Amino acid sequence: MLSTISLFGRDIQVHISPVSALVLLGGVWIIRRVLSVLRVWLAPSIFPREYTAFQPLQLPGVLLPTTSWTTGLDWQWVRRAKLYNRGETVALTPILAGSPNLWTSNMDIGRQVIPGSHKSSFWKPQWASQALLIWGMNLIGADGNTWRRHRRVVGPSFSSELYKLVWTKTVQTYHDMVQSEGWATKDTTTVPVIQDITMKMAFLIITSCGFGFESTWADPPRSKGDQMPAQEALRIVTDAHMLLVSCPDWILRLPIAKLRTARMARDRLISFMREQIAERKAQVAMGNAGGMRSDAFTMLVKANQDESSKYQLDDEELIGNIFVLLLAGHETTSHTLAATLGFMAIHEEVQDEVVEQIMSVVGHDRDPEFEDYSKLDKVLAIFYEAARMLPAGYVLIREATDDTILTVPNPVGEEGSQNIPIAKGTQIIVDMVGVQWNPRYFEHPHVYNPSRWYGLPADSEKFTAFSVGPRACIGRKFATVEATCFLALLLRDWKVLPVLRDGENKEEWGARMLQANIGLTLGVHNIPLRFERRKRA
Repeated sequence: MLSTISLFGRDIQVHISPVSALVLLGGVWIIRRVLSVLRVWLAPSIFPREYTAFQPLQLPGVLLPTTSWTTGLDWQWVRRAKLYNRGETVALTPILAGSPNLWTSNMDIGRQVIPGSHKSSFWKPQWASQALLIWGMNLIGADGNTWRRHRRVVGPSFSSELYKLVWTKTVQTYHDMVQSEGWATKDTTTVPVIQDITMKMAFLIITSCGFGFESTWADPPRSKGDQMPAQEALRIVTDAHMLLVSCPDWILRLPIAKLRTARMARDRLISFMREQIAERKAQVAMGNAGGMRSDAFTMLVKANQDESSKYQLDDEELIGNIFVLLLAGHETTSHTLAATLGFMAIHEEVQDEVVEQIMSVVGHDRDPEFEDYSKLDKVLAIFYEAARMLPAGYVLIREATDDTILTVPNPVGEEGSQNIPIAKGTQIIVDMVGVQWNPRYFEHPHVYNPSRWYGLPADSEKFTAFSVGPRACIGRKFATVEATCFLALLLRDWKVLPVLRDGENKEEWGARMLQANIGLTLGVHNIPLRFERRKRA
Protein backbone atom coordinates (compact mmCIF):
# COMPACT_ATOMS: atom_id res chain seq x y z
CA MET A 1 0.00 0.00 0.00
CA LEU A 2 1.08 3.63 -0.63
CA SER A 3 1.67 5.97 2.28
CA THR A 4 2.70 9.62 2.23
CA ILE A 5 5.32 10.93 4.60
CA SER A 6 6.65 14.47 4.97
CA LEU A 7 10.42 14.89 4.83
CA PHE A 8 12.17 18.31 4.85
CA GLY A 9 8.93 20.00 3.75
CA ARG A 10 8.34 17.65 0.82
CA ASP A 11 5.66 14.93 0.60
CA ILE A 12 7.13 11.62 -0.46
CA GLN A 13 5.12 8.53 -1.37
CA VAL A 14 6.52 5.21 -0.15
CA HIS A 15 5.26 1.66 -0.62
CA ILE A 16 4.65 -0.26 2.63
CA SER A 17 3.40 -3.84 2.52
CA PRO A 18 0.85 -5.05 5.10
CA VAL A 19 3.55 -7.20 6.72
CA SER A 20 5.92 -4.25 6.92
CA ALA A 21 3.17 -2.11 8.43
CA LEU A 22 2.52 -4.72 11.11
CA VAL A 23 6.25 -4.99 11.83
CA LEU A 24 6.50 -1.21 12.07
CA LEU A 25 3.51 -0.95 14.41
CA GLY A 26 4.91 -3.81 16.48
CA GLY A 27 8.27 -2.08 16.69
CA VAL A 28 6.68 1.18 17.80
CA TRP A 29 4.66 -0.69 20.46
CA ILE A 30 7.78 -2.47 21.75
CA ILE A 31 9.75 0.76 21.94
CA ARG A 32 6.94 2.53 23.80
CA ARG A 33 6.56 -0.40 26.18
CA VAL A 34 10.31 -0.61 26.85
CA LEU A 35 10.48 3.13 27.50
CA SER A 36 7.49 2.88 29.84
CA VAL A 37 9.11 0.05 31.83
CA LEU A 38 12.45 1.90 31.89
CA ARG A 39 10.75 5.00 33.33
CA VAL A 40 9.31 2.88 36.12
CA TRP A 41 12.60 1.04 36.66
CA LEU A 42 14.66 4.23 36.84
CA ALA A 43 12.22 6.05 39.10
CA PRO A 44 13.10 5.92 42.81
CA SER A 45 10.83 3.72 44.91
CA ILE A 46 10.69 2.99 48.61
CA PHE A 47 8.90 -0.29 47.82
CA PRO A 48 10.61 -3.45 46.48
CA ARG A 49 9.73 -4.20 42.86
CA GLU A 50 8.15 -7.26 41.33
CA TYR A 51 8.42 -7.71 37.54
CA THR A 52 5.94 -9.90 35.71
CA ALA A 53 4.78 -10.43 32.14
CA PHE A 54 1.22 -9.19 32.67
CA GLN A 55 -0.93 -7.35 35.18
CA PRO A 56 -2.80 -10.18 36.98
CA LEU A 57 -6.09 -8.26 37.28
CA GLN A 58 -6.27 -7.18 33.64
CA LEU A 59 -6.44 -8.97 30.29
CA PRO A 60 -4.68 -11.14 29.27
CA GLY A 61 -3.15 -11.84 32.69
CA VAL A 62 -6.52 -12.51 34.32
CA LEU A 63 -7.00 -15.51 31.99
CA LEU A 64 -3.52 -17.02 32.41
CA PRO A 65 -2.17 -19.48 34.99
CA THR A 66 0.47 -18.30 37.41
CA THR A 67 3.96 -19.56 36.50
CA SER A 68 7.49 -18.58 37.46
CA TRP A 69 7.23 -15.49 35.23
CA THR A 70 3.57 -14.86 34.43
CA THR A 71 0.98 -13.78 36.95
CA GLY A 72 -2.60 -14.97 36.77
CA LEU A 73 -5.62 -14.21 38.87
CA ASP A 74 -4.32 -16.54 41.59
CA TRP A 75 -0.80 -15.12 41.77
CA GLN A 76 -0.95 -13.75 45.31
CA TRP A 77 -2.32 -17.08 46.54
CA VAL A 78 0.35 -19.13 44.75
CA ARG A 79 3.11 -16.82 46.04
CA ARG A 80 1.62 -16.08 49.44
CA ALA A 81 4.57 -17.57 51.34
CA LYS A 82 7.22 -15.34 49.74
CA LEU A 83 5.60 -12.41 47.93
CA TYR A 84 6.11 -10.00 50.83
CA ASN A 85 9.43 -11.31 52.12
CA ARG A 86 11.17 -8.06 51.12
CA GLY A 87 8.45 -5.76 52.40
CA GLU A 88 4.75 -5.57 53.20
CA THR A 89 4.09 -3.51 50.07
CA VAL A 90 5.53 -4.28 46.63
CA ALA A 91 5.53 -2.30 43.36
CA LEU A 92 4.31 -4.61 40.60
CA THR A 93 5.58 -3.72 37.11
CA PRO A 94 4.12 -5.70 34.18
CA ILE A 95 6.60 -5.95 31.28
CA LEU A 96 4.32 -6.83 28.35
CA ALA A 97 0.87 -5.50 29.24
CA GLY A 98 -0.97 -3.80 32.07
CA SER A 99 -0.51 -0.89 34.42
CA PRO A 100 2.00 -0.85 37.27
CA ASN A 101 0.51 -0.70 40.76
CA LEU A 102 1.19 -1.27 44.43
CA TRP A 103 0.18 -4.46 46.22
CA THR A 104 0.05 -4.28 50.00
CA SER A 105 -0.39 -6.82 52.78
CA ASN A 106 -0.54 -4.07 55.41
CA MET A 107 -4.01 -3.39 56.78
CA ASP A 108 -2.88 -0.08 58.29
CA ILE A 109 -2.44 1.10 54.70
CA GLY A 110 -5.69 -0.65 53.83
CA ARG A 111 -7.60 1.37 56.42
CA GLN A 112 -6.38 4.58 54.76
CA VAL A 113 -7.57 3.69 51.25
CA ILE A 114 -10.53 1.29 51.64
CA PRO A 115 -13.24 3.81 52.74
CA GLY A 116 -13.48 5.34 49.25
CA SER A 117 -13.65 8.85 47.85
CA HIS A 118 -16.15 10.24 50.36
CA LYS A 119 -13.73 9.48 53.21
CA SER A 120 -10.27 9.53 51.59
CA SER A 121 -8.24 10.55 48.53
CA PHE A 122 -8.84 7.13 46.99
CA TRP A 123 -11.78 5.77 45.04
CA LYS A 124 -12.91 2.41 43.73
CA PRO A 125 -12.51 2.65 39.95
CA GLN A 126 -15.34 1.14 37.90
CA TRP A 127 -13.00 -1.14 35.97
CA ALA A 128 -12.19 -2.82 39.27
CA SER A 129 -15.86 -3.71 39.75
CA GLN A 130 -16.74 -4.37 36.11
CA ALA A 131 -17.38 -8.05 36.81
CA LEU A 132 -20.09 -7.00 39.29
CA LEU A 133 -21.67 -4.29 37.15
CA ILE A 134 -22.93 -6.23 34.14
CA TRP A 135 -26.52 -6.00 35.43
CA GLY A 136 -26.38 -2.55 36.97
CA MET A 137 -24.71 -0.32 39.53
CA ASN A 138 -24.80 -1.75 43.04
CA LEU A 139 -23.58 -1.35 46.59
CA ILE A 140 -20.32 -3.27 46.08
CA GLY A 141 -19.38 -1.59 42.80
CA ALA A 142 -20.34 1.98 43.73
CA ASP A 143 -18.17 4.72 45.21
CA GLY A 144 -18.62 8.19 46.68
CA ASN A 145 -22.13 9.62 46.80
CA THR A 146 -23.45 6.78 44.64
CA TRP A 147 -22.25 4.32 47.28
CA ARG A 148 -23.85 6.39 50.04
CA ARG A 149 -27.20 6.28 48.19
CA HIS A 150 -27.07 2.52 47.71
CA ARG A 151 -25.93 1.98 51.30
CA ARG A 152 -28.81 4.14 52.57
CA VAL A 153 -31.34 1.93 50.75
CA VAL A 154 -29.77 -1.49 51.25
CA GLY A 155 -28.58 -1.06 54.86
CA PRO A 156 -31.96 -1.23 56.66
CA SER A 157 -32.63 -4.59 55.03
CA PHE A 158 -30.09 -6.15 57.42
CA SER A 159 -31.87 -6.01 60.78
CA SER A 160 -32.10 -8.10 63.95
CA GLU A 161 -35.36 -9.56 62.70
CA LEU A 162 -33.61 -10.74 59.56
CA TYR A 163 -30.86 -12.45 61.58
CA LYS A 164 -33.44 -14.30 63.68
CA LEU A 165 -35.06 -15.46 60.44
CA VAL A 166 -31.69 -16.62 59.14
CA TRP A 167 -31.23 -18.78 62.21
CA THR A 168 -34.72 -20.29 61.97
CA LYS A 169 -34.41 -21.02 58.26
CA THR A 170 -30.94 -22.54 58.70
CA VAL A 171 -32.32 -25.02 61.25
CA GLN A 172 -35.19 -25.92 58.92
CA THR A 173 -32.94 -26.25 55.87
CA TYR A 174 -30.43 -28.44 57.72
CA HIS A 175 -33.14 -30.92 58.71
CA ASP A 176 -34.56 -30.75 55.18
CA MET A 177 -31.08 -31.56 53.82
CA VAL A 178 -30.64 -34.54 56.16
CA GLN A 179 -33.97 -36.00 55.02
CA SER A 180 -33.61 -35.24 51.32
CA GLU A 181 -30.02 -36.48 51.05
CA GLY A 182 -30.91 -39.72 52.83
CA TRP A 183 -28.64 -39.06 55.81
CA ALA A 184 -31.45 -39.70 58.30
CA THR A 185 -31.25 -43.48 57.75
CA LYS A 186 -27.45 -43.72 57.59
CA ASP A 187 -24.71 -43.92 60.15
CA THR A 188 -22.02 -43.05 57.60
CA THR A 189 -22.22 -41.03 54.41
CA THR A 190 -19.66 -39.78 51.93
CA VAL A 191 -19.88 -36.50 50.03
CA PRO A 192 -17.49 -36.43 47.04
CA VAL A 193 -17.53 -32.61 46.83
CA ILE A 194 -18.70 -30.86 50.00
CA GLN A 195 -19.14 -27.62 48.04
CA ASP A 196 -22.23 -29.22 46.48
CA ILE A 197 -23.79 -29.21 49.96
CA THR A 198 -22.50 -25.82 51.17
CA MET A 199 -23.40 -24.08 47.89
CA LYS A 200 -26.96 -25.35 48.08
CA MET A 201 -27.30 -24.54 51.78
CA ALA A 202 -26.04 -20.96 51.35
CA PHE A 203 -28.18 -20.40 48.27
CA LEU A 204 -31.39 -21.58 49.94
CA ILE A 205 -30.74 -19.40 53.00
CA ILE A 206 -30.03 -16.23 51.00
CA THR A 207 -32.98 -16.82 48.67
CA SER A 208 -35.31 -17.56 51.60
CA CYS A 209 -34.22 -14.89 54.07
CA GLY A 210 -32.87 -12.26 51.74
CA PHE A 211 -35.50 -12.55 49.05
CA GLY A 212 -38.41 -14.52 50.50
CA PHE A 213 -38.37 -17.24 47.82
CA GLU A 214 -40.24 -20.33 49.01
CA SER A 215 -38.31 -23.50 48.21
CA THR A 216 -37.08 -26.77 49.68
CA TRP A 217 -33.87 -28.78 49.42
CA ALA A 218 -35.44 -31.01 46.77
CA ASP A 219 -37.13 -28.14 44.93
CA PRO A 220 -34.95 -24.99 44.75
CA PRO A 221 -36.45 -21.80 43.28
CA ARG A 222 -36.79 -21.69 39.51
CA SER A 223 -38.07 -19.26 36.92
CA LYS A 224 -41.65 -19.74 35.74
CA GLY A 225 -41.94 -22.22 32.88
CA ASP A 226 -38.19 -22.72 33.04
CA GLN A 227 -36.45 -26.09 33.34
CA MET A 228 -33.22 -24.62 34.73
CA PRO A 229 -33.35 -23.99 38.51
CA ALA A 230 -32.21 -20.54 39.58
CA GLN A 231 -29.55 -22.20 41.71
CA GLU A 232 -28.07 -23.92 38.66
CA ALA A 233 -28.26 -20.70 36.63
CA LEU A 234 -26.44 -18.81 39.39
CA ARG A 235 -23.76 -21.51 39.60
CA ILE A 236 -23.16 -21.40 35.85
CA VAL A 237 -23.12 -17.60 35.75
CA THR A 238 -20.64 -17.53 38.64
CA ASP A 239 -18.34 -20.10 37.01
CA ALA A 240 -18.52 -18.36 33.62
CA HIS A 241 -18.57 -14.80 34.91
CA MET A 242 -15.23 -13.72 33.45
CA LEU A 243 -16.44 -15.06 30.11
CA LEU A 244 -19.69 -13.12 30.36
CA VAL A 245 -17.87 -9.94 31.33
CA SER A 246 -15.14 -10.05 28.70
CA CYS A 247 -17.08 -11.39 25.67
CA PRO A 248 -19.47 -9.31 23.54
CA ASP A 249 -22.92 -10.77 23.02
CA TRP A 250 -22.22 -11.89 19.45
CA ILE A 251 -19.43 -14.15 20.71
CA LEU A 252 -21.76 -15.66 23.29
CA ARG A 253 -24.12 -16.56 20.43
CA LEU A 254 -21.54 -18.67 18.62
CA PRO A 255 -22.47 -22.39 18.35
CA ILE A 256 -20.16 -23.44 21.17
CA ALA A 257 -21.70 -25.45 24.02
CA LYS A 258 -19.93 -23.59 26.85
CA LEU A 259 -20.89 -20.18 25.45
CA ARG A 260 -24.48 -21.23 24.79
CA THR A 261 -24.86 -22.60 28.33
CA ALA A 262 -23.41 -19.43 29.87
CA ARG A 263 -25.74 -17.20 27.84
CA MET A 264 -28.75 -19.37 28.68
CA ALA A 265 -27.94 -19.28 32.41
CA ARG A 266 -27.52 -15.49 32.31
CA ASP A 267 -30.86 -15.05 30.54
CA ARG A 268 -32.59 -17.46 32.93
CA LEU A 269 -31.28 -15.63 35.98
CA ILE A 270 -32.33 -12.25 34.60
CA SER A 271 -35.78 -13.67 33.81
CA PHE A 272 -36.00 -15.07 37.35
CA MET A 273 -35.10 -11.74 38.94
CA ARG A 274 -37.44 -9.70 36.73
CA GLU A 275 -40.36 -11.99 37.60
CA GLN A 276 -39.64 -11.55 41.28
CA ILE A 277 -39.38 -7.77 40.92
CA ALA A 278 -42.77 -7.65 39.18
CA GLU A 279 -44.37 -9.71 41.97
CA ARG A 280 -42.86 -7.52 44.71
CA LYS A 281 -43.94 -4.31 43.00
CA ALA A 282 -47.50 -5.60 43.01
CA GLN A 283 -47.23 -6.52 46.71
CA VAL A 284 -45.74 -3.13 47.61
CA ALA A 285 -48.52 -1.37 45.71
CA MET A 286 -51.14 -3.30 47.72
CA GLY A 287 -49.37 -2.70 51.03
CA ASN A 288 -50.18 -4.94 53.98
CA ALA A 289 -53.41 -5.99 52.29
CA GLY A 290 -51.31 -7.83 49.70
CA GLY A 291 -49.43 -9.80 52.34
CA MET A 292 -46.25 -7.77 51.80
CA ARG A 293 -43.18 -9.53 53.09
CA SER A 294 -40.37 -7.92 55.09
CA ASP A 295 -37.38 -9.65 53.48
CA ALA A 296 -34.43 -7.66 52.09
CA PHE A 297 -35.61 -7.99 48.50
CA THR A 298 -39.06 -6.56 49.22
CA MET A 299 -37.48 -3.62 51.06
CA LEU A 300 -35.29 -2.91 48.03
CA VAL A 301 -38.31 -2.97 45.74
CA LYS A 302 -40.20 -0.71 48.13
CA ALA A 303 -37.34 1.81 48.02
CA ASN A 304 -37.44 1.61 44.25
CA GLN A 305 -41.16 2.50 44.27
CA ASP A 306 -40.78 5.57 46.49
CA GLU A 307 -40.68 8.29 43.83
CA SER A 308 -40.39 11.05 46.41
CA SER A 309 -37.12 9.75 47.83
CA LYS A 310 -33.80 11.13 46.60
CA TYR A 311 -32.35 7.71 47.37
CA GLN A 312 -34.62 5.92 44.89
CA LEU A 313 -33.07 3.07 42.92
CA ASP A 314 -33.97 2.55 39.29
CA ASP A 315 -34.76 -0.93 37.97
CA GLU A 316 -31.24 -1.50 36.67
CA GLU A 317 -29.73 -0.60 40.05
CA LEU A 318 -32.27 -2.83 41.75
CA ILE A 319 -31.25 -5.81 39.62
CA GLY A 320 -27.58 -4.96 40.17
CA ASN A 321 -28.04 -5.10 43.93
CA ILE A 322 -30.08 -8.29 43.75
CA PHE A 323 -27.29 -9.95 41.81
CA VAL A 324 -24.44 -8.95 44.13
CA LEU A 325 -26.45 -9.89 47.23
CA LEU A 326 -27.16 -13.29 45.69
CA LEU A 327 -23.49 -13.68 44.79
CA ALA A 328 -22.08 -12.35 48.06
CA GLY A 329 -24.56 -14.26 50.21
CA HIS A 330 -24.19 -17.45 48.26
CA GLU A 331 -20.67 -18.03 46.97
CA THR A 332 -18.57 -16.42 49.71
CA THR A 333 -20.40 -18.13 52.57
CA SER A 334 -20.45 -21.51 50.84
CA HIS A 335 -16.70 -21.39 50.10
CA THR A 336 -15.87 -20.57 53.71
CA LEU A 337 -18.22 -23.25 55.07
CA ALA A 338 -16.55 -25.81 52.81
CA ALA A 339 -13.09 -24.72 53.98
CA THR A 340 -14.22 -24.86 57.64
CA LEU A 341 -15.40 -28.45 57.28
CA GLY A 342 -12.17 -29.33 55.48
CA PHE A 343 -10.12 -27.96 58.36
CA MET A 344 -12.31 -29.84 60.84
CA ALA A 345 -11.56 -33.07 59.00
CA ILE A 346 -7.80 -32.74 59.52
CA HIS A 347 -7.87 -31.08 62.96
CA GLU A 348 -9.81 -33.58 65.04
CA GLU A 349 -8.64 -32.02 68.30
CA VAL A 350 -10.24 -28.71 67.31
CA GLN A 351 -13.38 -30.49 66.16
CA ASP A 352 -13.64 -32.27 69.52
CA GLU A 353 -13.18 -28.99 71.42
CA VAL A 354 -15.89 -27.27 69.40
CA VAL A 355 -18.30 -30.18 69.78
CA GLU A 356 -17.76 -30.04 73.54
CA GLN A 357 -18.94 -26.42 73.54
CA ILE A 358 -21.93 -27.25 71.33
CA MET A 359 -22.99 -29.98 73.72
CA SER A 360 -22.58 -27.76 76.77
CA VAL A 361 -24.72 -25.01 75.21
CA VAL A 362 -27.27 -26.95 73.18
CA GLY A 363 -27.11 -30.65 74.08
CA HIS A 364 -28.88 -33.42 72.17
CA ASP A 365 -32.48 -32.74 73.07
CA ARG A 366 -33.15 -29.47 71.27
CA ASP A 367 -32.02 -27.49 68.26
CA PRO A 368 -29.85 -24.42 68.78
CA GLU A 369 -31.76 -21.15 69.09
CA PHE A 370 -30.79 -17.63 68.09
CA GLU A 371 -30.19 -16.77 71.74
CA ASP A 372 -27.36 -19.36 71.68
CA TYR A 373 -25.44 -17.44 69.00
CA SER A 374 -23.21 -15.44 71.35
CA LYS A 375 -22.50 -18.55 73.46
CA LEU A 376 -21.14 -20.55 70.51
CA ASP A 377 -18.00 -18.44 70.08
CA LYS A 378 -15.80 -21.46 69.30
CA VAL A 379 -18.13 -22.47 66.48
CA LEU A 380 -17.88 -18.98 65.04
CA ALA A 381 -14.10 -19.07 65.56
CA ILE A 382 -13.60 -22.10 63.29
CA PHE A 383 -15.50 -20.23 60.56
CA TYR A 384 -13.49 -17.04 61.15
CA GLU A 385 -10.17 -18.88 60.97
CA ALA A 386 -11.16 -20.57 57.70
CA ALA A 387 -12.13 -17.13 56.33
CA ARG A 388 -8.79 -15.74 57.51
CA MET A 389 -6.77 -18.40 55.75
CA LEU A 390 -8.90 -18.30 52.59
CA PRO A 391 -10.52 -14.85 52.37
CA ALA A 392 -13.30 -15.13 49.77
CA GLY A 393 -12.92 -11.44 48.88
CA TYR A 394 -9.24 -11.62 48.06
CA VAL A 395 -8.45 -8.12 46.68
CA LEU A 396 -9.66 -4.57 47.31
CA ILE A 397 -8.74 -2.11 44.54
CA ARG A 398 -8.38 1.63 45.04
CA GLU A 399 -6.93 4.49 42.99
CA ALA A 400 -5.60 7.87 44.15
CA THR A 401 -7.89 10.73 43.06
CA ASP A 402 -5.25 13.36 43.91
CA ASP A 403 -1.60 13.61 44.82
CA THR A 404 -1.66 12.46 48.42
CA ILE A 405 0.32 10.97 51.29
CA LEU A 406 0.26 7.43 52.71
CA THR A 407 1.42 6.72 56.23
CA VAL A 408 3.42 3.50 55.91
CA PRO A 409 4.35 1.64 59.13
CA ASN A 410 8.01 0.72 59.52
CA PRO A 411 8.92 -2.98 59.29
CA VAL A 412 8.00 -5.28 62.17
CA GLY A 413 10.31 -4.62 65.10
CA GLU A 414 10.84 -0.95 64.19
CA GLU A 415 8.74 1.76 65.77
CA GLY A 416 7.21 4.61 63.86
CA SER A 417 6.14 5.13 60.26
CA GLN A 418 7.00 7.04 57.10
CA ASN A 419 4.91 9.47 55.07
CA ILE A 420 5.14 8.38 51.44
CA PRO A 421 3.95 10.64 48.57
CA ILE A 422 1.49 8.91 46.23
CA ALA A 423 0.81 10.39 42.79
CA LYS A 424 -2.70 10.87 41.43
CA GLY A 425 -3.76 7.79 39.47
CA THR A 426 -1.66 5.34 41.51
CA GLN A 427 -3.50 2.06 41.95
CA ILE A 428 -3.21 0.32 45.32
CA ILE A 429 -4.31 -3.28 45.67
CA VAL A 430 -5.06 -4.32 49.24
CA ASP A 431 -4.16 -8.01 49.05
CA MET A 432 -6.46 -9.68 51.56
CA VAL A 433 -4.57 -12.97 51.25
CA GLY A 434 -1.38 -11.09 52.12
CA VAL A 435 -3.09 -9.31 55.02
CA GLN A 436 -4.47 -12.51 56.52
CA TRP A 437 -1.12 -14.30 56.15
CA ASN A 438 0.92 -11.36 57.46
CA PRO A 439 2.98 -12.30 60.57
CA ARG A 440 2.63 -8.70 61.77
CA TYR A 441 -0.99 -9.52 62.60
CA PHE A 442 -0.96 -13.29 63.11
CA GLU A 443 1.62 -15.47 64.79
CA HIS A 444 2.30 -18.51 62.57
CA PRO A 445 -0.24 -17.38 59.94
CA HIS A 446 0.10 -20.62 57.96
CA VAL A 447 -1.31 -22.59 60.93
CA TYR A 448 -5.06 -23.13 61.30
CA ASN A 449 -5.66 -21.90 64.85
CA PRO A 450 -9.25 -20.91 65.70
CA SER A 451 -8.31 -20.05 69.28
CA ARG A 452 -7.14 -16.68 67.89
CA TRP A 453 -10.81 -15.72 67.85
CA TYR A 454 -12.16 -17.32 71.03
CA GLY A 455 -14.20 -14.79 72.98
CA LEU A 456 -14.00 -12.15 70.25
CA PRO A 457 -17.24 -10.15 69.81
CA ALA A 458 -18.90 -11.20 66.56
CA ASP A 459 -18.70 -7.69 65.08
CA SER A 460 -15.14 -6.87 66.16
CA GLU A 461 -12.97 -5.14 63.54
CA LYS A 462 -10.00 -7.14 64.81
CA PHE A 463 -11.31 -9.67 62.33
CA THR A 464 -10.59 -8.07 58.95
CA ALA A 465 -11.38 -10.76 56.36
CA PHE A 466 -14.79 -9.11 55.76
CA SER A 467 -12.95 -5.78 55.19
CA VAL A 468 -13.13 -2.86 57.61
CA GLY A 469 -14.77 0.50 58.12
CA PRO A 470 -17.86 1.76 56.30
CA ARG A 471 -17.05 -0.41 53.26
CA ALA A 472 -16.97 -3.63 55.31
CA CYS A 473 -19.20 -6.43 54.05
CA ILE A 474 -22.81 -5.54 54.83
CA GLY A 475 -23.70 -9.23 55.00
CA ARG A 476 -21.10 -10.18 57.62
CA LYS A 477 -23.60 -10.97 60.39
CA PHE A 478 -25.93 -12.70 57.94
CA ALA A 479 -23.04 -15.04 57.07
CA THR A 480 -21.82 -15.60 60.63
CA VAL A 481 -25.31 -16.33 61.98
CA GLU A 482 -25.96 -18.83 59.20
CA ALA A 483 -22.53 -20.45 59.58
CA THR A 484 -22.71 -20.73 63.38
CA CYS A 485 -26.15 -22.34 63.27
CA PHE A 486 -25.34 -24.76 60.44
CA LEU A 487 -21.98 -25.84 61.89
CA ALA A 488 -23.45 -26.29 65.37
CA LEU A 489 -26.12 -28.63 64.00
CA LEU A 490 -23.82 -30.55 61.68
CA LEU A 491 -20.92 -31.03 64.10
CA ARG A 492 -23.25 -32.01 66.95
CA ASP A 493 -24.74 -34.81 64.85
CA TRP A 494 -21.80 -35.86 62.65
CA LYS A 495 -18.07 -36.39 62.93
CA VAL A 496 -16.23 -34.97 59.90
CA LEU A 497 -13.43 -37.03 58.33
CA PRO A 498 -11.34 -36.65 55.16
CA VAL A 499 -11.68 -39.06 52.25
CA LEU A 500 -8.07 -39.99 51.54
CA ARG A 501 -6.63 -41.32 48.31
CA ASP A 502 -4.64 -44.54 48.40
CA GLY A 503 -1.43 -43.90 50.29
CA GLU A 504 -2.39 -40.32 51.14
CA ASN A 505 -2.09 -38.92 54.67
CA LYS A 506 -3.97 -36.01 56.26
CA GLU A 507 -1.18 -33.52 55.61
CA GLU A 508 -1.16 -34.38 51.90
CA TRP A 509 -4.96 -34.21 51.80
CA GLY A 510 -4.80 -30.78 53.45
CA ALA A 511 -2.24 -29.54 50.93
CA ARG A 512 -4.51 -30.72 48.10
CA MET A 513 -7.42 -28.89 49.67
CA LEU A 514 -5.41 -25.65 49.68
CA GLN A 515 -4.95 -25.74 45.90
CA ALA A 516 -7.42 -22.90 45.87
CA ASN A 517 -9.78 -21.97 43.03
CA ILE A 518 -9.98 -18.26 42.23
CA GLY A 519 -12.60 -16.55 40.11
CA LEU A 520 -14.83 -13.81 41.40
CA THR A 521 -14.07 -15.19 44.85
CA LEU A 522 -11.42 -17.36 46.47
CA GLY A 523 -12.38 -20.89 47.48
CA VAL A 524 -10.74 -24.17 48.37
CA HIS A 525 -10.23 -27.03 45.95
CA ASN A 526 -13.04 -29.61 45.72
CA ILE A 527 -13.20 -31.37 49.10
CA PRO A 528 -14.32 -35.00 49.60
CA LEU A 529 -15.57 -35.69 53.14
CA ARG A 530 -17.04 -38.56 55.12
CA PHE A 531 -19.57 -38.04 57.90
CA GLU A 532 -20.03 -40.52 60.76
CA ARG A 533 -23.04 -40.19 63.02
CA ARG A 534 -22.05 -39.33 66.58
CA LYS A 535 -23.26 -41.68 69.27
CA ARG A 536 -25.14 -40.18 72.16
CA ALA A 537 -23.38 -40.51 75.49
